[in-house]
Amino acid sequence: QVQLVESGGGLVQPGGSLRLSCVASGFIFSKFTMSWYRQAPGEERNLVATITPTGDTTNYADSVKGRFTIARDNAKNSVYLQMNSLKVEDTAVYYCKVILPRPVWGQGTQVTVSS
Repeated sequence: QVQLVESGGGLVQPGGSLRLSCVASGFIFSKFTMSWYRQAPGEERNLVATITPTGDTTNYADSVKGRFTIARDNAKNSVYLQMNSLKVEDTAVYYCKVILPRPVWGQGTQVTVSS
């Protein structure tokens, strides 16, 4: 059974940091590009960052470049999103995703940035 489980969300003040984790199971993790998406209330789900199977190439949405870092540990079947200098507009549910080729999503983790 293919499964993605996110964790690490929470409430943080503007300027703060959070590290999200996504643990994968049910497929050969090291062979697939992984992605983080986010969805704010009333908005579409948007791509935040991607990382290739070996981790040698990453891509970011313009809105998070220089603040967020995606990384992976293939030995732990895990992908991470380090989020620094958080802004109120980063508030959203964050999801990890893999395309196997069918898309598989995690359940999401809520990130709230508020003073």
